[in-house]
Amino acid sequence: MELTHLHVLLAQAKKLIGKSEFVVVGNLSILGVVGGGKAPPRMLTSIDVDCFTRQDPKRIFELQRALGQGSPFEAKHGFYLEPMDERVPTLPEQWESRLVRVPLDDGIMVFFLDLNDAAVSKYARGEPRDREWIQAGLGAALLSAPVIESRFRQTDFFDADEHERAIKALVEDRARFDPALRKGRGKH
Repeated sequence: MELTHLHVLLAQAKKLIGKSEFVVVGNLSILGVVGGGKAPPRMLTSIDVDCFTRQDPKRIFELQRALGQGSPFEAKHGFYLEPMDERVPTLPEQWESRLVRVPLDDGIMVFFLDLNDAAVSKYARGEPRDREWIQAGLGAALLSAPVIESRFRQTDFFDADEHERAIKALVEDRARFDPALRKGRGKH
């Protein structure tokens, strides 16, 4: 996925509901940083754009039939809108202050999750494909394990089990991708 693809989708969304500011969460948060270039392919493979409208977030759900999964839009373009409730992702405090603002043509403004905030949400979900995205980002130095760890302390997880799973996964990934930890393992 590239910003040009995202523009096609959001231009249609703007036309249908008259909103021009969108918040993109999930895998495609990477587009706010690299725009589709110089990112590990695993971070760009999503065909669903997890998103909500910045003002009046519930309006995004009006687009499900026209732009969502199984829509004529998806059939034509090969990707689709996944309307999100702004409260669904597990995110650290002050995530909104770290949104990456990217203007597109036609007066569209996209606000992308900070990549480390997206990683917090993905660790909370704990799905294998989320871990693959995180590992690709850590391997490319687009994510920072110490930053993610500090953001965990600013996050209200669903419950203690979710929090423990997230910490365990981060420890595993950090051991795999942190050069200092890899060197330490080699000395034993």
